[in-house]
Amino acid sequence: MLPNKVKAAVMTGPGRIEAQDFPYPDVGDDAMVIALEMCGICGTDKHTYRGETTQYGGTPAEASTPFPIIPGHEIVGTVAEIGRRARTRLEYHGRELSVGDRVVMCPDILCGRCYYCRNFSGFPLCENIRGYGNHFTSVEAPHLMGGWAEHIYVRPDAFVYKVPDGIDAELAVMTELMAVTYNLDKAKSFYSMDGEGFGSGGSIAVQGVGPMGLLHVFKARIMGAGDIIALDRSDYRLAVAKRFGADHAINVTGLSRSDIVDRVRSLTEGRGVDLALECTGVAEAIPQGIEMVRRGGMYVVAGVFADVGTVTLNPHHLAARQVRLIGMCNHPSTGYVASLKLLEKFQHRFPLREFVTHRFKVAEADAAMAQAMKIDETMKVVITP
Repeated sequence: MLPNKVKAAVMTGPGRIEAQDFPYPDVGDDAMVIALEMCGICGTDKHTYRGETTQYGGTPAEASTPFPIIPGHEIVGTVAEIGRRARTRLEYHGRELSVGDRVVMCPDILCGRCYYCRNFSGFPLCENIRGYGNHFTSVEAPHLMGGWAEHIYVRPDAFVYKVPDGIDAELAVMTELMAVTYNLDKAKSFYSMDGEGFGSGGSIAVQGVGPMGLLHVFKARIMGAGDIIALDRSDYRLAVAKRFGADHAINVTGLSRSDIVDRVRSLTEGRGVDLALECTGVAEAIPQGIEMVRRGGMYVVAGVFADVGTVTLNPHHLAARQVRLIGMCNHPSTGYVASLKLLEKFQHRFPLREFVTHRFKVAEADAAMAQAMKIDETMKVVITP
């Protein structure tokens, strides 16, 4: 039986979370409701909680968080109710959906009409993009537009993906973040042109091996990287990164910028890595990361989804070393099925179930966020009904 009320965790402003009840939404013929199994706390959620609320800054899509919101966009659950037409229209690849099917969801809602949607449809550069868990206020119906809840409303223009039978919720909750590792696919494609990015056997440094950095380590390993260097302030996270495929672990606590760069270069015959990835969400990591890269290498800024301030770069050093700098602030909607296949294929070859470390109920979301802010003994914190 479907409920009349749905409990959700609401972020009413920076640093403030409370549980509230909302009416169960009407799906009509074209929408759907998912009964959540779990939803991850993302780095973006932590930025918002800290008051770093500007997203897509400097673009036509720039927006500030419209508090109050129901956060959460790393979603897995089962179909609770689905409209007549939605059965064959909502699943990204046209698979028919039924009540009880396990699904994951892309959080992006695209307009489909702007210049970017019409010309670059494979990646969400939409001028009018809005995201579940970030850009919909909980004040307006249908209210349930984030994953820290018992149920979530799925709009007719959303993308959902049917989860294979061989993947449980604990693995499927990783899908959205795995899609973000498209950064590596893009970097590898450059190698065939001018030796940029990385090729098979190439070296990679990952700054920050929290959940996003950890999955970049995992993806790099299965893509054929050579030496993978993990950098973090937590011995716990560095140890997990080695189990996920890193060859070297550097705890940067107490090290100067030059010391960190020297450590990385010492592991790459003095040259620097082919590819470095920023997965810290900290602007100050970027100049340091660029220095880790060899001449003709690549640096990808992947962890700064919110505006966290400015840094100073010497453009001559960037140009003289011919480093390609790439900013990434989202992921392609086409990457979900591939991510699910990789999780299914490699679930017994890597300790993927170490990824989720803490579970909290919706009513405990405030405590869940406090746990997610810790780096020791914490990887992915999830909200469950």
